[in-house]
Amino acid sequence: MNILVTGGAGYIGSNTSHLLIDKGHEVTIVDNLIQGDEKLVPKKANFIKADISDENKIKKLLQNKFDLVMHFAGLVKVEESILHPKKYQEYNFEKAKIFLNLCLESDLNKLIFSSSAGVYGQTKKIKKINENDNLNPLNPYAETKYKFERYLLDLVEKKKLQCTILRYFNVAGADEKRRTGLISKGSNNLIKAACEVATKKRKKFIINGDDYGTKDGTPIRDFIHVTDLAEMHFIAAENLLIEQKSEIYNCGYGEGFSVKQVINEIEKILERDLNKEIGSRRAGDIEYSVADVTKFKKKFKWQPKYNNLTLILKSALEWEKVCE
Repeated sequence: MNILVTGGAGYIGSNTSHLLIDKGHEVTIVDNLIQGDEKLVPKKANFIKADISDENKIKKLLQNKFDLVMHFAGLVKVEESILHPKKYQEYNFEKAKIFLNLCLESDLNKLIFSSSAGVYGQTKKIKKINENDNLNPLNPYAETKYKFERYLLDLVEKKKLQCTILRYFNVAGADEKRRTGLISKGSNNLIKAACEVATKKRKKFIINGDDYGTKDGTPIRDFIHVTDLAEMHFIAAENLLIEQKSEIYNCGYGEGFSVKQVINEIEKILERDLNKEIGSRRAGDIEYSVADVTKFKKKFKWQPKYNNLTLILKSALEWEKVCE
């Protein structure tokens, strides 16, 4: 395959790009480096520094014939989106629309979209979330993902596009060869923040609320290793090219761990306590978010390779030791 990857200098985009190249595919990355880092870009990838809404650069790039585009580019911080909703609307929706329409003008009409479990919002009761559940995004970040999903599905209906929407749950861990991982400084990502405390890059870990309706009072999340997620993109891409049928899939393991469970596991690995304290709840935090991944597993007979919390945490800690 010859694949165009937007946001390929970011966490998930770079990991997926490495995996695609490892499997012998051609990858071209377009990234404006607002959030990404060129150090994460695979050496064998073609790299173009550009914003996805830069019409001149994108039109020129699309003179190359790509089989498919994987769209990772976008802003990802929930708290920032609450403070700057217009910025998120611009980057995650308006610019994405400009880019997609340029692709369609160049007959590139197959797309894998990096969406989020945030589109589901709060579930009424503690149960695994499946792709047919109601969508109720609770923050501007999730709202932009939801809006772009609607935009894609409208184009699918009009027979202008074929796409696979992948709704990520909590992505964690790092490439086992330490080529790429999460680099965001001051990240709100639970595991990233805990690893920064473990490696003395951050003073203390704040548990955002311990009064939720869960066993230990802290929110429960479904953590998927970033390399398993990359594999899901590869599988989805191959399938989209063969079947040319649009679908939506959850990306997770179907297993939930609370914030306190994650911290306890890191402390076991470190054989010491982290400097931590209980803080107040964060706006827009969801109590329970665990994927029903039956649809993807059944369709592709998929078995994850890294479905182990200890392994995920160890890979994240190893990456934190080497990343600047």
